[in-house]
Amino acid sequence: MGRYTESVCRQCRREGEKLFLKGDRCYSEKCAVEKRPYPPGAHGQGRRQKPTEYGIQLREKQKTKRIYGLMEKQFHNYFKKADRQQGITGENLLILLERRLDNVVYRLGFAASRKEARQLVTHGHFRVNGNKATIPSMLVKVGDEIAVVENSRDSVKFQEIKDQAAYKTPPEWLSVDVENLTGSVLAYPTREQIDTAVSEQLIVELYSR
Repeated sequence: MGRYTESVCRQCRREGEKLFLKGDRCYSEKCAVEKRPYPPGAHGQGRRQKPTEYGIQLREKQKTKRIYGLMEKQFHNYFKKADRQQGITGENLLILLERRLDNVVYRLGFAASRKEARQLVTHGHFRVNGNKATIPSMLVKVGDEIAVVENSRDSVKFQEIKDQAAYKTPPEWLSVDVENLTGSVLAYPTREQIDTAVSEQLIVELYSR
């Protein structure tokens, strides 16, 4: 699968808002959106045309893809799965994205960003229900236990993560034991518990064209 290799700060500037793709840097004065609040490229500061309805829908989809770090085919597959489920398609989509293992690791405070969470999962630093898990797109279920593998817990990296996680509060659908670097899935998230700033209905309208 292809992956984005350029500066992720360009993605935030393109969307015109912080997507929090670089962890703590996004909260500092070094944030690119704070320093250059206009789209990247030679014409970024030029006059911008009023977006069309299609353009608004497309930007919302692109923003959501970037927040969760997905490529188009993978994102579209999530949408098709959400559309087949009972309930509201847009909410189903966000719940599926939140259930990804890399997102759960990030939400538990075990990574500074979803990108870092993907790397840690891929490198084999986590177990799910006692089994090593190396697939970031794995969907967790209610009752699943996520834990940092024992060999990684004493590393400098995870000691730093432990210190940082102590000051973070996980969402209500997750519980975390910072001292032991473990967490569990208490329930699937509701739309009200997902703080991702997207209008999922615009994505549904785009794919319904």
